Parts: sequence; C-alpha cells; structure tokens
Amino acid sequence: MSKTESSTAIADASVPDAVVVSNAGRRALFGLGTIAAASALTGAGLATGAAPASAASAVRTQPLPTKAVAKKTRDVAFEPFADGGPETRDVSMASAYEKNVSTTATRVGKQYSKASAAAKAAGASSSKLFPGSNARAHLLRRATFGSRPRDLADLKKYGVDKWLARQLSPSTITDTHGIAAWKLFPLAGASPAKVLKSVERYSWDAVYETAQASLARQVFSQRQLYEIVVDIFANHLHVPLPGEQWHTAPDYLVKVIRANALGSFSTMLLAAMKHPAMLNFLNNDESRKSNVNENLGRELLELHTVGIAGKYTEDDVRASASILSGRTWDYDTGVYEYNASEHVTGPVKVLGFSHSNATGSGGEAVGDAYLKYLAKHPSTARAIARKIAVRFVSDTPSDDLVNRLAAVYLKHNTSIRKTVEAVFLSSDFWMSVGVRMRRPLEDAVGTLRVLDVRLKSSGSKEPLSWLYWELNEAGHTPHGWAPPNGYPDVAAAWLGAGAMIQRWNMHRTFVYGWWNGLSYVKPMALAKKTTTTTALAWTTKVADRLFTMKPSRAHLEAAIRGAGLTPGGLAPTYDWQAGKIVALLLDSPYFQLR
Repeated sequence: MSKTESSTAIADASVPDAVVVSNAGRRALFGLGTIAAASALTGAGLATGAAPASAASAVRTQPLPTKAVAKKTRDVAFEPFADGGPETRDVSMASAYEKNVSTTATRVGKQYSKASAAAKAAGASSSKLFPGSNARAHLLRRATFGSRPRDLADLKKYGVDKWLARQLSPSTITDTHGIAAWKLFPLAGASPAKVLKSVERYSWDAVYETAQASLARQVFSQRQLYEIVVDIFANHLHVPLPGEQWHTAPDYLVKVIRANALGSFSTMLLAAMKHPAMLNFLNNDESRKSNVNENLGRELLELHTVGIAGKYTEDDVRASASILSGRTWDYDTGVYEYNASEHVTGPVKVLGFSHSNATGSGGEAVGDAYLKYLAKHPSTARAIARKIAVRFVSDTPSDDLVNRLAAVYLKHNTSIRKTVEAVFLSSDFWMSVGVRMRRPLEDAVGTLRVLDVRLKSSGSKEPLSWLYWELNEAGHTPHGWAPPNGYPDVAAAWLGAGAMIQRWNMHRTFVYGWWNGLSYVKPMALAKKTTTTTALAWTTKVADRLFTMKPSRAHLEAAIRGAGLTPGGLAPTYDWQAGKIVALLLDSPYFQLR
C-alpha cells in the first residue's frame, strides 16, 4: 500500500460523528502539507471540499463538552482588526485563517492555585484525536520539545505540580547530558574577547557553534521548559545567528537571554539595550547627536515592548531614539560604551514617560529609567503575555487569558517565571489539547527525543551540525531568522508540501539510525513482544511510548497496513518493517499536533 493509500485508509476509518474530510485532508492526514484532516479529527467540523489552507486554523478550536455549553460559552465576533490593525505579525497570520468562520464557541478558563487543580477543572478533552483525560501527555507535549522515557518517569515520580516546580527552577535539575552537549562547541556563548582570539576576523565560526550548541541543549537537556522559554525570548529580543554580529552575538545569547530567561523581563531588556550585538544589529551604534538613527528606538516600541497596541506615535519613535542615543560599543574589543557627547539632550516624552534629559552625562540613566517604564507598561505586559500564551496554549489565545497573564506579569514586577507558571495554573492550558502544531525544529528535536536518541560516548558534534544544516534547509535553525521580529510561532507560517516531505525524510533518518555519532534505539526494541504478539498489540505499545497515549484503533490499523502488515497478524520481525510503522506514526497528527 502506498503512503497516500495508507493516509486515505486512516481518514476513511477514523472520522467520528459523521465529520467529512476533504480529499486534500485525506492526503494530508499523515503529514503537514495541510492539516485539514487533523482539523476534522480535533472537532473543527471541516466541510467537504474546504480549501486546505483556510482549514488549518480550525485545528485550534476545541468543541465544548455538552454539559458546558449553557454556562461556559460565549460567541466571539471575528473582528480581529477592529482596533485598527493586528498587534503583531503572528496575530495577523493566525487571524487570516479564521475569516472562513463567522463565530467560534470558546470556553473561558480560570486561574487556580495549583496546576493539578487547573487540569482537573479542565475536565476531559473533547478532541477527536486526543479524547479523554491525559494531563501527563498534554503537559509533556507542550512543556518539552519531546518526551523521553525519563521525562515521563520523572513526571510520574513527582506529579504535575512538583515536576513543573522543578522545571521552573532549572538549577535544581542535574543536566549532565545537556551540559556535555553544549561543551562540544568550545565557542558556544563565547565572550567577544575569546572570539577575537579564536577565529579570523568576520568569521561565523562562533555564531554557528552557538546556534548548534543551542540545538544540542534542546535535544539533550533535562531542563526542557527552560530551553523553551529561552527560545521564546531569543525570538522576542532577537539578534540573528548568524549575522553581522560575528563576535558579539554568542555572548548576547548567554548573557542577555539565557541568563534572564526565567528572571525579570525588565532586567533582560536593560541588558539587551546595552549589549553590542543589539546596538549593532539595530544600528544604534550609527546614531549621532546630529543625525539620530531611529531603528532601535522604533523596534524597541514595536517589537520589544508595547507593540502597535501601545498606540505610540512618530513623535514617540523620535523621542525613543533620542533617549537611546549615546549607547554604542568598541568594535575592536566588542565592549559596550556610553558616549555622552553623542547623546541628544533636552526634554523627552514617550507615551507616559517624560524627563528633562538635561545633560549628556545623565543620558544613560534616563535611558535606563525609560526602559524600566516600558517593561512595566500594561501594553508590554499584554505583549509578553500573548507571546507566552501563543507558545503554550493556542495560535489565537483568548483576550481573557492574555489579560490574566499580563496581570501576573505586572503583579510580580515583570517576572517571566511567574508569567510562565501562570499558564500552567490556567484551565485554558489544560483545555487546549492538540491545537498547536510543531514547527520544523520542534518536529526534528521532538523526534530525536521521543525515540530516545543519544550522543555516543565519543562525543562527536558532527550529527548536531548535520541536523543544523538540515533545519537550515527547512528555514528553522535556532536563532536563525534574519529580520528583527523573530520566527513566526503560528501554524499558518509553516504549512506546505515541501515542509511535509522534509519532515517525513527526517523521521526515517532517525528511526533507521542513518547518521553516525548517535546512539539509537532500534525500531524492534521500542516495544517488547513475544512470538505470538500481534502487529496491533505491538504498534499500540510503540504509540504509547512515543505519544504517552493510545491512538484510535482505526489509525493504528491503517499504519500497520501502510507498512504491509495486517493488524491481526504477527508483529514485525525485522527493523526495516518495524521502522515503517514507527515512521508513519511520527508522520501522523498524533505527533505533528501538540
């Protein structure tokens, strides 16, 4: 049976409640060329013949349990730009897919004192693909890049609340493998001085090593939630790797982003606005008293803090740039400097911030006060809250959730840790089962983790470099987005037939262990069997190991038939045959959706 026939068989056999899947959805069920079929299976009610691209947005919507409809439903009018325009690029992209739907029933969540209580309050999932109650599986899909067997064992050992507490305090977790993987790259996170001593001028060796070391940490670290938050804020206060900042960007990732990822956003912002990598990337080092460069001043408002929703003006942009004037660096040493003689003096006003700004020597302190004001601005709180909610909950999180997270952010003095924690204390998180899609990097890293692939004891960094360049072809390396707005974090940005084929190929590479330097679990060893174990029983065990849940029997049987076996026949007897089943499971929405 061909891959297309196998996909069709699953779609034919599995769509409950008379939901009809389009032909495009049938072809897509085992891939992400479109996620139309997954939309139907998660209860979005995709109509016959619906256009694949427009159908993708439906994945985010969960149907309501019948008993909840009367009291916990509200109609959301689809006027996302009624206030003048989308707040961000991601809001615009995600909203564009919703124009085919007039209204959507949305459950309004609440905050709880414990994550376990929020999970209990959320109740059973109504997802067609992920039905019932499985808080562990949902948590591991969202709070890790992919769950290794040890992750599940730790979650069972500590329980939801303690497991989250440990992840939110990463220093309490021994991270032998993550640290060892990072150390394979000697220039990862290197100071400008070290880079200058170690590589030829303008060489990208240090930035490539830093990006590849970041990838290594995502694959091998036990501090998974921390690595996810690092990724969020590396894209928020974004400096690309690689870029012109060849000798300063590695230090920026470590000293600004990683050092403050679960700390105070205010502290992170102040550090970013004094770091040579950011000052150079957004041209503040070109700003002169006689000719102020507005790039950093503008992006500080638009991307880093209040956003368009903050309703700043062009006068605010000019004042913002003036306040930041004088912040520069020494190219020969890579060290930050403040040049008082190039700071624009005179009264300044941006939104609700004003200052006499009387002297050049006091200009740096004025800038610090301005940055602290922006960090604590309500619009910044909403922008940070939305970014966190998108990563962990939905491409289009409710305003109600965003407002609750923003309140936590402000109450706790811009604490990122508290804001992230508040997501898991919301029933919104636990109700959002299966509505997020893995991006290319998350798919590849997640595949390595669920297959429990490890570095060999020899400690070669070569396979991580190969992975980096494979992801470069997919357009999604760590910190690799060239513009200052960071990678898009919504499904709409990542759909396409080419991306689907790349994912399929990567799955087979890791299932069959085609790259040297890594230690693999052979497909046959993913689940125990006897001489009488059926293909269905074995495949069920494999799926449970990969996904921490059991897919529907119809889907399992279709994967088995796609590998040339019969469900009631004997389990596969050699790795090539077993690997076909494992790869098809990874191709499916059970892995592609989170």
